[in-house]
Amino acid sequence: MVHILGVNLPDSHIARFALTKFYGIGEHTAHRLCARLQIHDKCKMKNLSPYQVTALASFLSSPSTSVTPTRYPLANSNFVPHPPNKSVQELQHEFASLKATREENKAKRALKFRKPLKEPLDTLKDLKIESELRRMIRENIQHQRMIGSYVGKRHAMHLPVRGQNTQSNAKTARKLNQLDRW
Repeated sequence: MVHILGVNLPDSHIARFALTKFYGIGEHTAHRLCARLQIHDKCKMKNLSPYQVTALASFLSSPSTSVTPTRYPLANSNFVPHPPNKSVQELQHEFASLKATREENKAKRALKFRKPLKEPLDTLKDLKIESELRRMIRENIQHQRMIGSYVGKRHAMHLPVRGQNTQSNAKTARKLNQLDRW
């Protein structure tokens, strides 16, 4: 059994699905995490290397300070591979020059249309899991109660918040819509 950040992940589970045991990580986020850390879709937790387990633990402990992975350009439909008689240094030099020209063209287009260049969004940078996510939810509920909004009042009365029927089936809301949820 792999133990990461206080959560036991069973050895027999596929890594992508075992990551959903963390509060705040669903299937889609788990899939993105596996892709970012280069973990195969069918890899089980017992088959992860120590490096992958360490990388996973370090990323989940502080995703905002992790290094953004480099983005490589994808080949377009008319791509023809280079002949194998070129050396690695020549190929790297050509790649660097092509990348520089692409960046220049991108900057020219941005100036032409007066749009600033955007960095690609890294959605995993804002990932919050476990106690941090629970604290954020608790603070949001407390804020709603403090400002006296309808949602805050419904939370305070332990009633459904999103317009559900209260005539017969609000038992779950009475249990959950309390400030001391966790």
